Amino acid sequence: MAREDKVSAVAELTEHFQTSDGAVLTEYRGLTVSQLAELRAALGGSTTYQVVKNTLTKRAASEAGLASEFDSLLSGPSAIAFVKGDVVEAAKGLRDFSRNNPLLVIKGGVLDGKAITPAEIERLADLEPREVLLAKLAGDMKASMAKAAAVFNALPAQMAQLAEALRAKRETEDGAEAPAADAAASDAAASDAAASDAAASDAAASDGAAADGAAADGAAADAPAGDAAAEAQAEAAAE
Repeated sequence: MAREDKVSAVAELTEHFQTSDGAVLTEYRGLTVSQLAELRAALGGSTTYQVVKNTLTKRAASEAGLASEFDSLLSGPSAIAFVKGDVVEAAKGLRDFSRNNPLLVIKGGVLDGKAITPAEIERLADLEPREVLLAKLAGDMKASMAKAAAVFNALPAQMAQLAEALRAKRETEDGAEAPAADAAASDAAASDAAASDAAASDAAASDGAAADGAAADGAAADAPAGDAAAEAQAEAAAE
């Protein structure tokens, strides 16, 4: 390749590394042109599967800050799947194609700037597609919102029930306090009546004693007068 072509190729690969969500390095030794076309179709429109030269790829990976992730893997006929979008879909496409075409070897790659192994790419492929995961997430969120709405709708009824229970409890407590107050008032009235009767009895006793004293005084006054009359009668008879 001419120097200008090499510079252009390195710049293109560097841009792919920097702008892709993930990159998976493969070895395609023995695959035909038609098989490579089939693989590109299986990866979908968001993935670019590109045959690369190892020396230029090492330089591009170094400029992109990924030298340690790719240097040891770049040997033999190499091709890289640059993924812009759903990495799970790309991993699934590579995994499924390699199962049907063992000549395709998944060697490793990077995901969000971090190195991933072939085993990790296999685990990515086992995940459900992004659309399915988003649909499940939306379903879970909808169910959570429905539960929250049911709780919020139940709150007014629960508050009303609580208020009614408190009102009934207060009425019960007020009804229990009223008879106690009436009983206390009755006891006080009875005590006042007893005190009044005792006072009346004391007054009557005092009046009786006064009357007896007056009668005694009257008797004492009458006794001398009677004696004087008797003496007068005796003197008249003697004459």
